[in-house]
Amino acid sequence: MTVTGLKESTKYYYTVQKDGKQTDPAEFDTQSFDTVKMLFVGDPQVGTSKGQPTSSSEELAEDSGEANTAAENDGFAWNRTLNIALDQNKDINYIISAGDQVNNTGNPKEEEFASYLNAEKLSGIAEATTIGNHDSLTKDYGYHFFNPNQTGKGQTEAGGDYYYSYGPGLFIVLNTNNYNVAEHAETIKEAVASNPDAKWRIVTIHQDIYGSGLDHSNTDGMILRTQLTPLFDENDIDVVLQGHDHTYSRTKMLEGDGQEHGKYEFRLDDTGKDYDWDHAYNVDTDEAIKLDTSDATDDEKAAKEKFDQDNSCYTIEDVDGNSVNNPTGILYMTANSASGSKYYELAETQQDYVEVRSQNWLPSYSVISLSDSAFTIDTYQIKDDGSVEAIDDTFTINKTDSSDETSAVTEAQ
Repeated sequence: MTVTGLKESTKYYYTVQKDGKQTDPAEFDTQSFDTVKMLFVGDPQVGTSKGQPTSSSEELAEDSGEANTAAENDGFAWNRTLNIALDQNKDINYIISAGDQVNNTGNPKEEEFASYLNAEKLSGIAEATTIGNHDSLTKDYGYHFFNPNQTGKGQTEAGGDYYYSYGPGLFIVLNTNNYNVAEHAETIKEAVASNPDAKWRIVTIHQDIYGSGLDHSNTDGMILRTQLTPLFDENDIDVVLQGHDHTYSRTKMLEGDGQEHGKYEFRLDDTGKDYDWDHAYNVDTDEAIKLDTSDATDDEKAAKEKFDQDNSCYTIEDVDGNSVNNPTGILYMTANSASGSKYYELAETQQDYVEVRSQNWLPSYSVISLSDSAFTIDTYQIKDDGSVEAIDDTFTINKTDSSDETSAVTEAQ
């Protein structure tokens, strides 16, 4: 069912018919459509706390039904994050999730989706989700989320790319578990044609092609970097929202170096139910590049070094401070876990493209404000006592048109 014609700053009520009975009315509030506020979260990954100890000295389990205590645990934490974040920000229009809503890769696990969707705030707010690698390999994601303007590109079992417009922004959501960048390029082309005059173009992907976590940022996370960086540049993308790394990072303003680089992709393992986490594959030569070279041969180390060199495919825009005006580069944001179900260490060395990063082993979220002239993002972590504190300064991208600048110069003269 699709609801249309909603008005801004209006309270609506709806019910759902289930087993022939109507549920109690639920509330849905719309906010301003001019200045839009979004809650940006990453990797709730409900169910991934399996194996962690409980207060009774037992371990959380990922069994079926009520025995899936990991899903119950993570669903509770996800609900807590949404309650705190949305109580602090009552004028949020909708939620953006960078993917991995659930944990069980390649196998249906309804308990995880049920626990994720049971969060009480989700009955009254819209959500734009992204397909993460843990969501990607079953049809379950498509059974639980409806995405508008699906392009039929970037398909995996879970679904594919889609886009939508909201306020002054065009939002493009890519399923980067499909490594066919030509298809993602078609999605971006279609999206831009649908709203060519949008003030902002914002992309959400799961894999963090510019992140700073130990587990992914220098290996599988950046596999599509050499292909997506010039694609985003060509289409004047302003911001890319990412997940996957279970750490927080904010990059400097980045753009491509204009050089030719190798093309890489990820592939499934022999079971077809998970990804081959050990290798990147050269699209042109079919070479398998070993990502962990701790016990690699000299040839394998040389191949990984070439992979790393190819992925140094960016330039850093010279920007001072936490407010930039009319930048040519792109901001890449990577969200930490919103539920706290799993965290990763930061990479041993902070990458030169990273401006700020954080890992305090606490669930976090960001609040994005979007107007015709400004994109602003604030990021917070939730402490054990439920209080909230900022983990980064407010960062703002300002856009001024040429007439504004001309007027300012005239007045100064």
